[in-house]
Amino acid sequence: MYETQTSDRAFLVGLKLPPRVGNLDVDASLDELAGLAETAGLEVVGRTYQQVVHPDPATYIRSGKVDEVQTWLRELEATTVIFDDELSPRHQRELEKVLGEDVRVLDRTTLILDIFAQHAHTKEGALQVELAQYEYRLPRLTRAWTHLARQAGGSAARGGVGLRGPGETQLETDRREIGRRISHLKGELEKVRAHRERYRQERQRQGIPVCALVGYTNAGKSTLLNRISGSTVYTADQLFATLDPTTRRVTLPGGQTVLFTDTVGF
Repeated sequence: MYETQTSDRAFLVGLKLPPRVGNLDVDASLDELAGLAETAGLEVVGRTYQQVVHPDPATYIRSGKVDEVQTWLRELEATTVIFDDELSPRHQRELEKVLGEDVRVLDRTTLILDIFAQHAHTKEGALQVELAQYEYRLPRLTRAWTHLARQAGGSAARGGVGLRGPGETQLETDRREIGRRISHLKGELEKVRAHRERYRQERQRQGIPVCALVGYTNAGKSTLLNRISGSTVYTADQLFATLDPTTRRVTLPGGQTVLFTDTVGF
């Protein structure tokens, strides 16, 4: 939906909040965000963070920090700013308003969904990612939608004539079109899931054990599957290189047949 380009220059923004159990420190979190951005095909040209007790309710970072980010964007000729947390719909609207139409505002969730879209190779995977993108974007719909959708060449971007009802604004039309698309995707997913359920029942009938390889993204699950099965599942030293679960049949030394499944990292 966002169609990142390799020439896009990205600037990262994070918050240093009071420590909580399980949280990465801000530098480690921004390092991970940089890895995600590079996986998505972006060039990271800078980063900054602000130490606060809680995010600003309007713009996530304080107004003075927003001004500083604007300066960095101009000096570094960055076209994209990525925030290290999930932005609320209000954050998205206010930041786009302040930073202007030439700057694309993304958050960590949007970035991960974009990576998923790039790496989805099965029909079910592609449908799931597109649905997640639309459902995440719908409450955040602003002036950015038409521009970003047109880049991706989606059905919403091709709309216009005959789609808008009496008195509807473009924003209302876009919302209605996204709602229609979400309903369609859910219907298509149900068909795919029904087919997968029939396959699962057949596998259970045959009594073949299934072993799932699970772990954090880029931990080496696909490499392990290749070693075990002798297959050539795609591997790369990047986050979320695997999106679609892959299953391989393996015969153990004792003659037992087992299905090994490479899962999506978390």
